[in-house]
Amino acid sequence: MLYNPYYSLDQMNPIIVSLTGGDVNGDGIPDNVYLTGVNTIDSPFIQKITLVIQDGRTGIVNCVPLESDAGYNPTLFLGDFTGDGVKDILISIVSGGSGGIMYYYIYSDVGNISKLLFDYNVFNEAYQYQVIYKDYYKVDVINIIEGTKYVIDISYKDQDYLKEIYDTEGKLKAPIEGFVSPLSGLYPIDFNSDGVYELLTYQRISGRFAADALGYVQTILKWNSIKFALDNQYVAIFGSEV
Repeated sequence: MLYNPYYSLDQMNPIIVSLTGGDVNGDGIPDNVYLTGVNTIDSPFIQKITLVIQDGRTGIVNCVPLESDAGYNPTLFLGDFTGDGVKDILISIVSGGSGGIMYYYIYSDVGNISKLLFDYNVFNEAYQYQVIYKDYYKVDVINIIEGTKYVIDISYKDQDYLKEIYDTEGKLKAPIEGFVSPLSGLYPIDFNSDGVYELLTYQRISGRFAADALGYVQTILKWNSIKFALDNQYVAIFGSEV
């Protein structure tokens, strides 16, 4: 039976902030999985967020500290990401920063041994980009590691925006580089309908400043028996009025 999520001794002790249930250790018996944290007075900000797994058969509790353990709206999702038939644990935490940055972790607990499968920091470091403005209202988005390039046409932008950057012939007045933000969205999707979830990630493409959004890098990751590896990648752009 799952614990009451509203249970708390006092403001200094952890409370349960998210909970769910399912077999995560592979013995066929549902386990209790929840996140605990410490409330901030007069704020929804949660600190010391910890993954807690209670073996449904023995009642033994395993606590797993998180590297990024503070934020808003911590949530849990259970699903099989590796194809072993056992549910893994996806943790999502809103950082609260202005860039909409999210913290994500995926853990396996097969055999009651907690193993980190996905770390948002590792992902952010592994996928590096260049965003380079080009002549004639084009922007190149280059995945440095994969050696792929996407071209965004920004001619739909309003004239005041374009006049600041380009001369009357469509040539750049000065070199400009944008950037791709860290992970801001990660969604479990079973693209193949085989019971195994892939990961769809979102990273915002920005121009001269963070709010100058040009689109999103969408990356599909799939477990390859060792790690989550790139399966497909796209760039999505914003539409304009016809």
